[in-house]
Amino acid sequence: MKIEKNSTLLMIGDSVTDCGRGRPVGQYWEIGNGYVSLVDSLLQTVYPDYNIRVLNTGTSGDQVKHLKERWEEDVFQHNPDWVSIMIGINDVWRQFSHPLETDWHVYLEEYEQTLRELVQQTLPKVKGLVLMTPYYLSTTTEDPMRATMDVYGEVVKRIAQETGAIFVDTQAAFDALSAYVYPASLSNGWDHVHPNQNGHLVLARSFLQAVQYDWNRSTT
Repeated sequence: MKIEKNSTLLMIGDSVTDCGRGRPVGQYWEIGNGYVSLVDSLLQTVYPDYNIRVLNTGTSGDQVKHLKERWEEDVFQHNPDWVSIMIGINDVWRQFSHPLETDWHVYLEEYEQTLRELVQQTLPKVKGLVLMTPYYLSTTTEDPMRATMDVYGEVVKRIAQETGAIFVDTQAAFDALSAYVYPASLSNGWDHVHPNQNGHLVLARSFLQAVQYDWNRSTT
């Protein structure tokens, strides 16, 4: 696995990451009840000898500009060895849910510029960086919000390729299940965004696969 022994992994994002985590930082029994918790549990039970500490600093409602405002507090003050970023859902969603509130919108140019800035600031200070795409659980790629989300996801992919960060295509992971389940059924209340437990497991599995987690590992 790419994450080394005795590492601190910090995961940051919006409500999908937050999931009721403790303040000022989520860890241990206050890590939240979403994919971060699943990643933590799977690391602790399959890699117990690695002594990996998982921190959650996701904040509900956040857009990439909010991450930038608190990056020192939410990331650098914790001295992580690895950082995982999943942001962009609200950057897109607010354009559709509040079309007249333009101050709430984060358009593509600002999104790319800000995310790229955060990545460039962080890479020299960590051993590894993971970039996870935003997603929208729609049955068709022609849905306007899904189509826009895909464009923002391409930005994440491009930045990962250009900087050497590990890339996680969460949209592709959800799409792979669409032949068998209705995508929105993986979200709470079928809102197409906030995952239920099955949806969170899709995110956790995608992250762990990207860092070359060995699902069949044995410590005996």
